[in-house]
Amino acid sequence: MAIEDDVLVIGGGLAGATAALAAANAGTKRVRLVTYKQSTLRHASGLIDVLGYTPAGKGPLADPFDALEELPHGHPYERVGIDAVRDALSFFDGIVGDAYAGGHTDRNALVPTHGGTVKPTARYPAATAPGLASDDRDALLVGVETLPDFDAPLAAAHLEAAGVPFDCRGVTLRFPGITRDDAKVTRYAHLLDRNESVSTSSGEVGAREALSAAVRDHLEGEPRVGFPAILGDERADDVRADLADTLGADVFEVPMGPPSLPGIRLEELLYDALEEAGVRVTTGVPVVDYETNGGRDDGGRTARIDHVVVDRHGAEIPHRADQYVLATGGLVGKGIESDREGVAEPIFDCHVPHAEDRYDWFVDDVFGEQPYARFGLEPDRELRPLDADGEPEFANLRAAGAVLGGYDYAAEKSGGGVSIATGYVAGTRSAEVSE
Repeated sequence: MAIEDDVLVIGGGLAGATAALAAANAGTKRVRLVTYKQSTLRHASGLIDVLGYTPAGKGPLADPFDALEELPHGHPYERVGIDAVRDALSFFDGIVGDAYAGGHTDRNALVPTHGGTVKPTARYPAATAPGLASDDRDALLVGVETLPDFDAPLAAAHLEAAGVPFDCRGVTLRFPGITRDDAKVTRYAHLLDRNESVSTSSGEVGAREALSAAVRDHLEGEPRVGFPAILGDERADDVRADLADTLGADVFEVPMGPPSLPGIRLEELLYDALEEAGVRVTTGVPVVDYETNGGRDDGGRTARIDHVVVDRHGAEIPHRADQYVLATGGLVGKGIESDREGVAEPIFDCHVPHAEDRYDWFVDDVFGEQPYARFGLEPDRELRPLDADGEPEFANLRAAGAVLGGYDYAAEKSGGGVSIATGYVAGTRSAEVSE
């Protein structure tokens, strides 16, 4: 017997979690999210980019919404519409609350990264807010010997070369209580969360006090101090507040590469919200097959998915829903697979357009010829994947997030925004038509 739901979301990343929450928010009582692997959120920076650059490379953009109106036909934002992007961001703001900043403006913020670049982003962790590049206060960046990914002196030099409106210095020091180069970022965070006792030249003291003392020796009156994003997890606000109090300066985190504590924190926020909304979450279960029910929608043209089959520890379990959302990610998340034979969507075998045919719409009079449009599914305005003839593959399947094509999230700096906007629309529309 199949497990029955109204809306079934496949994929547990930002798009999938947003879709499930949107469906529940729209009144659907039985929403389930199934996911195979850990979401890529744990490897993400935690920043939510809407649009930092146009597809032609113009930017960084101060107001992404000005540019949304001119995106090429077929771009995910063009599919859902600007109003839906705004609604989706407001929905996200309601989920994350005070943990994120930037929710009261359309404008991008300029966030310094661990590489010393400045990234335009629309939503960013509150822990990052005091470090914005638009702030003209001088800053000290603090690197850690056992975290070579963040070279603070080099990052500071790059920021100065980029023309930020403040003086920036960088220092590298030993992190109290950490001696191993392979320590996980969570180890730094937990040490500070618990304020564990560590050995210093002054004797045994709490980790927060020891870190403050090490940084104070390098301060030259800077009113703000930036650390790699390792300043606590469950008690991160307390950690930053204690450091700021003892240093006499604002403390901020610089977004890091994977694995990412801000990404882990965002995942925790989303999954806490899923639990509170009553969404059933099943992890570690890949979807391995599906069946249609032989029925047709849209005047007899489009099949309906009857159920999918998940592999639960070797047992094949059918899951039936009225509506489905595919949010399995792109090439990184294995939602799109590529080999010598071509590019494919592995669960439903949805059509993936090739550059020489269906991506010809990515040549636009406004932006000119685009050098690259990432492979992925082409949806209609209901976000239903289209087949080679331009018809919906299935009447009750929508797609969201990086599994979609028609945009280049890395070049545009648009990945988080597309995931939230398309996830929100896919979940809301699925709820509206669910029986």
